[in-house]
Amino acid sequence: MPTRREVIVRSGFRGLRYVDGRFDQVLEPGRYELPKRRLGNRRVPTVEVVFVDLRERELNIKGQEILTADKVAVRVNIITHFRVTDPVAAVERVTDYGDRVYSDVQLAARRSLASMTLEAILTNRNQLSEDILRDVEGVSASYGVEIIRADVKDLVFPGNLQDVMNRVLTAQRMAEAQMVEARTRADREALEASSKADSTRRAAEADAEAQRIRADAEVDALRRLAAAAEAYAEHPALLRLRELEALGALGANAAARLYIGFDKHSDRLAD
Repeated sequence: MPTRREVIVRSGFRGLRYVDGRFDQVLEPGRYELPKRRLGNRRVPTVEVVFVDLRERELNIKGQEILTADKVAVRVNIITHFRVTDPVAAVERVTDYGDRVYSDVQLAARRSLASMTLEAILTNRNQLSEDILRDVEGVSASYGVEIIRADVKDLVFPGNLQDVMNRVLTAQRMAEAQMVEARTRADREALEASSKADSTRRAAEADAEAQRIRADAEVDALRRLAAAAEAYAEHPALLRLRELEALGALGANAAARLYIGFDKHSDRLAD
């Protein structure tokens, strides 16, 4: 009876089983028994297992100096995330799929940057990442790898150009800050003017209402006086009664003095 040996494929991995150098099958995670040599002269196939990691991996492509469409040298750093989706293709179609991903992303970045101007790169860095990803995803699928992300992490420019860019960015930030301040001041002044105009309008409305009330009161008072005068003209006794009431009110006041003229009655008194 032959002796056997074991191999364990962990989760997140796949095992490629080779028999005498030929691919035989993909081993899912688990425990497998592999035969050893038999006793005697009988030939036994050689069985090997190659492990392939299917987990997501990160590849940092640093310091790639590339000329833009307007001939500016740019140094770019790119972070790439990828994973193996077809372990057989990843092992059998390329020598090292990690190195192949590196070179494919590098070439895609060169093609994309060479077609863009410096201004386009500065204003739309996301477009550069999207171009790289679109360029490599079809190629990488041919050897069993999925490119998940290809993000431009850093863009480094020549020293003199960097100084110019810094001055431009500073000027832009100052201009934006001044614009925001001017808009805020204009909004505040407009609000104050609106509030003042509203207060003035309300005061004018209140004054007009007060004048209307006073005018209505005066008209009503004149109407009452006219009615009283008409009543006194028709009934003189009412006027005499008002006089007596006024005299009675004055007589109740100890400090009041009443002067009654008797000259018109002097002739009668003499008689």
